[in-house]
Amino acid sequence: MSVIVILLVFAGICTAYGLLLQKFGLKGLKCSRSFSRPAVFEGEEAELVEVISNDRPMLVPWLRLESRISQNLQFNRQQNPDANGYIYHKSLFTLMPYQRITRRHRVRFLHRGAYNIGNACLTAGDVAGLFQCSRDQRMNAPVVVYPRLLDEQEIPEPLSRLLGDCMVERQLLRDPFLVNCVRPYRPGDPVRDIHWPATARTGEVHARVHDFSAQSRLMVVINAQLKEAQWDNLMEYEQDRIERAISMAATLCVRALRAGLTAGFATNMPLDDLETCTVFPPSGGAAREEELLSAFAHLRVLRVRSFNTFLESLTAYTDLDMIVLSCYDSEALQERLRALRLRGNTVCLHVLEGGAAA
Repeated sequence: MSVIVILLVFAGICTAYGLLLQKFGLKGLKCSRSFSRPAVFEGEEAELVEVISNDRPMLVPWLRLESRISQNLQFNRQQNPDANGYIYHKSLFTLMPYQRITRRHRVRFLHRGAYNIGNACLTAGDVAGLFQCSRDQRMNAPVVVYPRLLDEQEIPEPLSRLLGDCMVERQLLRDPFLVNCVRPYRPGDPVRDIHWPATARTGEVHARVHDFSAQSRLMVVINAQLKEAQWDNLMEYEQDRIERAISMAATLCVRALRAGLTAGFATNMPLDDLETCTVFPPSGGAAREEELLSAFAHLRVLRVRSFNTFLESLTAYTDLDMIVLSCYDSEALQERLRALRLRGNTVCLHVLEGGAAA
């Protein structure tokens, strides 16, 4: 008889605690997520840090944190994606009163883009699983995945040579801060270049001779079309060559910037939810590399304007060194490139591997 009483009392306590947990189990629980690095390159790894804190004198037997995450974020224990390309990531916790738990997950980033592990479902329950309570929580955990930069041997030789040609065929400018020598004045020398100390010392007019500095304004242009007559959007399995072009463009821009030159890119693809073509005129500076890489990460593989029409809009730019990355070549395309050259631009076309004349 005493055993039955003990069991009944125990069942009553469990039921009362389960009801209490069902009503107040998630109150006072704090949950946050963040990535150890705000930006990474495609193929690299970082940590997803989850922090759960229980600020009450209540034991939570189990707490499940569940999120729908893109399959491009690969965890150590990868699950099969659903039909939409998402996986369901789950973390299970047991929280003692006033306990704080930090859990770290290694994540490998398989594809460029901007990701945010936002909504999560928190579910708490008793040991038997008879009483549960759930709530949705918004957690801001953004990360930007830059396109992978190609190694030297991965850049096709024609493309590497095109970049070198653009750097060699750049415009030469007289640098007022670089003085080569001082020589006797010649007709046509600017008055501002007269070297007065040498003139006073020798009694003959002398002038400074300036060195030339090179200024390259690189613009990489990406064609989002596989063929000239394309009107529909590309299927996912057709986007590999465009993704390769984005990596090439990012590599060329980074190489130019690290060489002390200015760089930019243009494409008939939009950024994020915009519906306009993307144009970043050549520029330099300490933050330019991060700005361009972030823009490459946010590109959507979507043609918003035909490439020929887009090239016509670029005739507003002059004196640029343009490298055009396209999956095809055609007479109509060459006609637009000639129009760009007439504007004083150096234009080099590189047909991506597998491309052909339209």
